[in-house]
Amino acid sequence: MTKSSAKSPPNRPEPGQKTALPSHVAGSGNLDRLADTAREYARNATAQNTNAAYKADWAHFGRWCRMRGADPLPVSPELIGLYIADLAAPQGKTPALSVSTIERRLSGLGWQYRQRGFTLDRKDRHIATVLAGIRRKHARPPLQKEAILPEDILSMVATLPFDLRGLRDRAMLLLGYAGGLRRSEIVCLDAGREDTPDSGGWIEILQPGAVLTLRGKTGWREIEIGRGSRSQSCPVHALEQWLHFARIDFGPIFVRTSRDGKRALETRLNDRHVARLIKQTVLAAGIRSDLPETERLALFSGHSLRAGLATSAEVDERYVQKHLGHASVEMTRRYQRRRDRFRVNLTRAAGL
Repeated sequence: MTKSSAKSPPNRPEPGQKTALPSHVAGSGNLDRLADTAREYARNATAQNTNAAYKADWAHFGRWCRMRGADPLPVSPELIGLYIADLAAPQGKTPALSVSTIERRLSGLGWQYRQRGFTLDRKDRHIATVLAGIRRKHARPPLQKEAILPEDILSMVATLPFDLRGLRDRAMLLLGYAGGLRRSEIVCLDAGREDTPDSGGWIEILQPGAVLTLRGKTGWREIEIGRGSRSQSCPVHALEQWLHFARIDFGPIFVRTSRDGKRALETRLNDRHVARLIKQTVLAAGIRSDLPETERLALFSGHSLRAGLATSAEVDERYVQKHLGHASVEMTRRYQRRRDRFRVNLTRAAGL
């Protein structure tokens, strides 16, 4: 691949750089302020984790181009086709990427090109045909995380102590399970509305249960979490216990504790704590003890809570879809691990 002689249009800013105002309006302090505000809104158009992933995708593609004497700008469908072919079948010891990861890389590159004023046409034959061949040769059924079932979550919380840290972790697991929450949604909650700038939602505790207001991928939504049949498994009771003993009535709900476990600190937990907590309690509870420890750890993640609720809740599918905040029922069904297997026996219905 020879280095492209075409260069990016002059004066085109990199993402994150200040955009120069037209000369006839430059110098207006008010417009400069509005430009800063507009840039801030633009940065918040996509989630922070998504922005980080897209940035990493562009950095990887840029390194790949430099090593081959090519230029990532402007868009070259032929170059993109070669890039994804190398991701699927790399030389040397570099591991091949899965089809889903390659498609995600393409999404990241598409977003980065749009920020630079270009359009990446994924339907171009140099990209589409290569991707179709990659799918045909390398595509595998998606590896889904194991669903945590009701008896599993009860065994997991039973392994936790009743000190302050144990109360917090118990509330996180039960609330995440009953709410079908993503791990980022668990830790983003505040005690009240607009308590902190980094809040992703808040919670209101009522007599029948708790109402969570969350900002998700599809916008704001409310989640109703009713009280359980007994205090040991009730997510609302567990949350009340944590808030009471941690003395939290403002700001982040799930925060770090002091080393001695006797005081709640002000620092919000990050979502990695949820993943570690799930794996830790899965091992402690002996779930899937028929497998080696490394396989057991790989089977469970934060999504195991959402999958567990979707699989176990014996209600109409549309209620599960609304609860999880899915835009389509097809997405909800991906979370319902083995829920509908053999409910309808077409073999017998056919007279066999």
